[in-house]
Amino acid sequence: MSKPETPKGDRIAKILSRAGVASRREAERMIEAGRVAVNGKTIDSPALNVTETDTITVDGAPIKAPEPPRLWLFHKPTGLVSTDSDEKGRETIYSALPEDMPRVMSIGRLDLNSEGLLLLTNDGGVKRKLELPSTGWLRRYRVRVNGRPTDDMLAPLRKGLTVEGEQFQPMTVTLDRQQGANAWLTIGLREGKNREIRRALGDIGLTVNRLIRISYGPFQLGELKLGAVEEVRRRILRDQLGLDKDDPDKKPKGATRKRPSRPRPTHQGKARRSDG
Repeated sequence: MSKPETPKGDRIAKILSRAGVASRREAERMIEAGRVAVNGKTIDSPALNVTETDTITVDGAPIKAPEPPRLWLFHKPTGLVSTDSDEKGRETIYSALPEDMPRVMSIGRLDLNSEGLLLLTNDGGVKRKLELPSTGWLRRYRVRVNGRPTDDMLAPLRKGLTVEGEQFQPMTVTLDRQQGANAWLTIGLREGKNREIRRALGDIGLTVNRLIRISYGPFQLGELKLGAVEEVRRRILRDQLGLDKDDPDKKPKGATRKRPSRPRPTHQGKARRSDG
């Protein structure tokens, strides 16, 4: 028996995400709520492939053509949550972004009390690519702890440890300096589980009182000011993610260089809060 032909086009949720309507998961919820129509017919399931010949509307309005993938660096201040909305009414990162920014999604998260480099993108494929554990990009952090850590104390972090039944992979840990009652560490990890650094350090008796992400793969925080946003040049984005030169919407295939040139600043927003 011959295999059934694969439907042409892409899944409707993917198209909605690329058009900047919503993330794939949010798009699926919109479809289930009856807000999306294809060729004039309301659909109720995301299990549908569409092509460029199909007309797609959301709440009766046609969607925009997909934009090419874009990436921004954001120096997140403390006091902001990295979600679209917060059930506790706390301020989100999106309220601190410039008004002329397009709809973007965060790549990974930094918790309320963490600061530093947060990557933002308009493309769901780029987001998924950079969040996959298999991508394996190193995330580096500057961490201030209360206490006097020694190499013996830090050894479990380098070997990998289990905290409350959750396994953490080995981290790279450097003791930079002791500063009074506090010490500064540089920590690198490739997974980034929920509050991983704080929980791991707490398990060996150290309390984190400041945490700054300084890099995510090849992208560096550098001298980007607190609260500022900087777009990565598309050529650099294409090279780092392996995007096809002739097809900017093609899914990324993986990083190809280790050290990008410095991106060009395009936006700068005010920092809403800082821990000083």
